[in-house]
Amino acid sequence: MNLPSVSPVTATTPSLSEDEQLAHLASWRELPALQQPRWPDENSLREVFAALRSAPPLVFAGEVDLLRTRLADAAEGKAFLLQGGDCAETFAESTAHHIRNKIRTILQMSVVLTYGASMPIIKMGRMAGQFAKPRSQDTETRNGVTLPCYRGDAVNGYGFTEAERTPDPQRLWRAYTTSASTLNLIRAFIGGGLADLREVHSWNRGFVKGNGCDRYEQLAHDIDKALRFMEACGSGTQALKAVEFFSSHEALLLDYEEALSRIDTRTGNVYDCSGHFLWIGERTRQLDGAHVKFLSQVRNPIGVKLGPSTKVDDALRLIDALDPEREPGRLTFITRMGARVIRDKLPELISGVQAEGGRVAWVCDPMHGNTITSSNGYKTRRFSDVMNEVTGFFEVHRALGSIPAGLHTELTGDDVSEILGGTEKIDEAGLARRYETLVDPRLNHQQSLELAFLVAEMLAA
Repeated sequence: MNLPSVSPVTATTPSLSEDEQLAHLASWRELPALQQPRWPDENSLREVFAALRSAPPLVFAGEVDLLRTRLADAAEGKAFLLQGGDCAETFAESTAHHIRNKIRTILQMSVVLTYGASMPIIKMGRMAGQFAKPRSQDTETRNGVTLPCYRGDAVNGYGFTEAERTPDPQRLWRAYTTSASTLNLIRAFIGGGLADLREVHSWNRGFVKGNGCDRYEQLAHDIDKALRFMEACGSGTQALKAVEFFSSHEALLLDYEEALSRIDTRTGNVYDCSGHFLWIGERTRQLDGAHVKFLSQVRNPIGVKLGPSTKVDDALRLIDALDPEREPGRLTFITRMGARVIRDKLPELISGVQAEGGRVAWVCDPMHGNTITSSNGYKTRRFSDVMNEVTGFFEVHRALGSIPAGLHTELTGDDVSEILGGTEKIDEAGLARRYETLVDPRLNHQQSLELAFLVAEMLAA
């Protein structure tokens, strides 16, 4: 990932004993913890927790600190965050082929955005940990049979049987090992030439040639000239290959997150070593809830999803709880308003936070507020709605003089048909062609690149 070498973190600290530190970290258990599975076997859960507690960390403190610095730049308009990946990773699709396609898509998008923004793009995958999802209902009923709902592969299986749907703590261990192998593959791909800007841009030229859009072709041509200029100036091949890539996921399953937290021997600070960046969802951001309590105690940069019902006071109290020192790069607000209301709801939030000195990074999630059900029964989104929300996000920030710091999307590198529209003009009948998601619909490879070209135009304006 082109990240610096760091000393491994261990569960020791100079100021507190290990037992004292771990007891403090576990204080979330005294508060309401929403969206947690009802594990039927507590003994098995304790065994898995102990195994995870002694397992090597997935990421290291130095990597997390570097990301916090990068996000501070994004909050100040000196960088832009691109965060993307599956709605919910699955064990079956955590293969080299699928991982490579997702990385390739994010890299392709980042090249386009780098040129449009004229600033570094922070590349972050919803990868290596996004194996659990919050659900609206605890159960699902089919043909008179009621079973627990599917909460992601880290909890239970998708098949509608009692055996599949029963939460199994052993799946937490598989989530860990699958995340470890995913991170290894990411490092191998990034270090093995996949991230070379010249190669990535050649893929983008193929996309432009295939959709016949003059506006994309001109931008691709300009990027081509810029890359040739860099080589002619002797920028060196290393500059064209250097890439930082970070992992992220929703910190939903608190047993898992606590078990993978470690104490940095350099500072005594606690880091959640399950991923570089962790976020709290719209359903679990209660001020008196377990998720806010737990993540307030770790040094990772933290995101919080904010929907259209969020009040200014909600945002300010979240800042007080998660970022009391107003530290740049610590807190990211990921807004998921919906295309119809973002221009009405977002300005008040931004103005209220700015007035109180909040130093958050504002990131747009244009996916979750725009979900619909097609006439033929598919959970989907319209590409036009996704773009409308992104456009509204930029319009609001320009009007207020604030900083649009990034983009948070659900995407895949595969040729699925889950979202309506785009240059491929996927219609409702086309959804049946390759609708593969188990939870939420994702932008496919072509739609993701189209989004990047359109956002690049906004960044360049």
